[in-house]
Amino acid sequence: MLKELQKKRSDLKDISEEAKEKRNALNAEASTLAAKRNDLNKKTKDLINEAQELKVLRDEINEKVSEYKNKRDETNAKANDLFSKADSIRKQSNLGGPSIKALRKDIDRLEFAQQTEVLSTSKERELVGKITQLQKQYHVKKVQLESNSELKDLLDEAQKIRDEASEFHTQLAEYARQAQEYHEKMITAFKEADKTRAESDIAHKEFVKAQEAADEQHKAFINAQKEIRELDKEIFKLKRKDKEGKSRVVKSELQKDAKSIFEKFKGGAKLTTEDLMTLQRSGLV
Repeated sequence: MLKELQKKRSDLKDISEEAKEKRNALNAEASTLAAKRNDLNKKTKDLINEAQELKVLRDEINEKVSEYKNKRDETNAKANDLFSKADSIRKQSNLGGPSIKALRKDIDRLEFAQQTEVLSTSKERELVGKITQLQKQYHVKKVQLESNSELKDLLDEAQKIRDEASEFHTQLAEYARQAQEYHEKMITAFKEADKTRAESDIAHKEFVKAQEAADEQHKAFINAQKEIRELDKEIFKLKRKDKEGKSRVVKSELQKDAKSIFEKFKGGAKLTTEDLMTLQRSGLV
């Protein structure tokens, strides 16, 4: 019985040590996963904060876009109103046809083509004729405008306002570019945050799984230790019982020897020192 209990205790000791090793390894794994999860959570938080900051910047720039769009549209409306008044004056003064600005633009375009393109003789002659005709119209229109100061002043003012509207549009386009850049960076940051959040969720699930497995191994370790303590009590009782049994056997043998020695003593036999010690141990003297 004692050997069986001792064998069972040895087996439980092995189970306990194995559970302890597994528990420690799983706790280390859980700790690593928790650190990974925490790092990913921090990265996610930082990315969301970055995206929110970019959103604020985008919205601020979009306000500028709206502001300059209104300025451009209002300025263009003023210029269009002046150009409309100029058209009325042209009609009243019989000054129809293309504007002096349009004529100048066509002349410049054709002269640039003449200077940069390789043309046949007939094509170049045709092009020179168109340029000459447009230059005549330009000079006529210039004379007409210079003779009509009201129309000239009106067109100059309208063009000045149109140029101002063009500057507003240039600034609007730059703000729109900046807003789009912030928007794209914001979207990238949010997508990256979604990615790291998903990775964090996976790490957390793996952490919980490792932690639960570690808890199971800890329970197995505790149960094995508890059984070992119970076995130790039983083994102790058996050893004590066995020891007491052996003691009774020894005492019984000692008493037999002592009685035999005592009978010899009563018969007149001389006792040795060892015989006296046996009698003392037996309690007969």
